[in-house]
Amino acid sequence: MAKTEPVLTGSAPDLTQLSKRAFLEELSRLGRAFSSDAGNPGSYACEQCERCTACMFCTACESCYRCTHCVSCRDCTECTHTTSCVSCHASAYCVQSELCTGSAYLTHCRNCADCTYCFGCVGLSKKDFHILNRPFSRKEYFEIVKRLKVELGLR
Repeated sequence: MAKTEPVLTGSAPDLTQLSKRAFLEELSRLGRAFSSDAGNPGSYACEQCERCTACMFCTACESCYRCTHCVSCRDCTECTHTTSCVSCHASAYCVQSELCTGSAYLTHCRNCADCTYCFGCVGLSKKDFHILNRPFSRKEYFEIVKRLKVELGLR
C-alpha cells in the first residue's frame, strides 16, 4: 500500500503526519501569504508603511518593529525619530545609517554601537563626536558637520 501525503488546505495541517515535501510546501505557502500581506498589526497612525508591527506615527517604513516617528526605515527595531535607516536597533535621531545599535544622532554611519554624534563613521563602539572615525571636540564636531551637510546637500 502506497503512503499518501496529507493534502494541505487553508486549515492547519496534521503536523504528526507531515512529510518533508508537505512541510516545505506549507512553509512556502506561509511565506507567500506573509509577503503579500502589507498589514501593520498593532501599529497606530502609520502612513504608507508595510509589514510593520507595534509602530506609531511612522511614514513609509517597511518591516519595522516597535518604532516611533520614523520615516523611510527598513528592518529597524525599537528606533525613534530615525530617517532612511536600515537594520538599526534601539537608536534615535539617526539618518541614513545602517546596522547601528543603541546609538543616537548618527548620520551616514554603519555598524556603530552605543555611539552618539557620529558622522560618516563605520564600526565604532562607545564613541562620541567622531567624523569619519576621527575624534573631535564637541565644538569642532558641530562646526565641521554644519559645513559637511551643506557640501553634501543634507538638511
